[in-house]
Amino acid sequence: MVKQPLEDGVDVTSPDGVLEVMVVTPEATVLKTPAQFVALPLYDGEIGIAPGRAPMIGRLGFGELRLREGDRTVRYYVDGGFVEVSSNFVSVLTSRAIPAEKLDPAVAEELLAAARLKPTGTPELMDLRDRQVTAARAQLRVARRAKAAH
Repeated sequence: MVKQPLEDGVDVTSPDGVLEVMVVTPEATVLKTPAQFVALPLYDGEIGIAPGRAPMIGRLGFGELRLREGDRTVRYYVDGGFVEVSSNFVSVLTSRAIPAEKLDPAVAEELLAAARLKPTGTPELMDLRDRQVTAARAQLRVARRAKAAH
């Protein structure tokens, strides 16, 4: 077997097999697939998960979920939530998971512009506005990456 760097120059091949990844929203199971590598947006950064990783639970932020399946990368926008890793099984629970190729950068820009105009008269309104701006920026970033990849 020839080892290939699969994720931004990092060798993500592993003798421990593959990951089983499941992405679930309140409406449905969006994705259930094997993967050699998963990258997820945590609320305070990004994490990469390869087979054999120690168990963990993390809080997701807004951003891009990337799965490496063979020689292709599958991308989704995720809207916060949680990730659990245990025995090569990755469970992602999120309020929304949208395939990146279905995102339109123009629509994401409109969402960002609308979020920036939200009222900020109280601390609660400011928190809500900041959350919507952060989500819209992340969605725009994922949409642009998906468009550039095609």
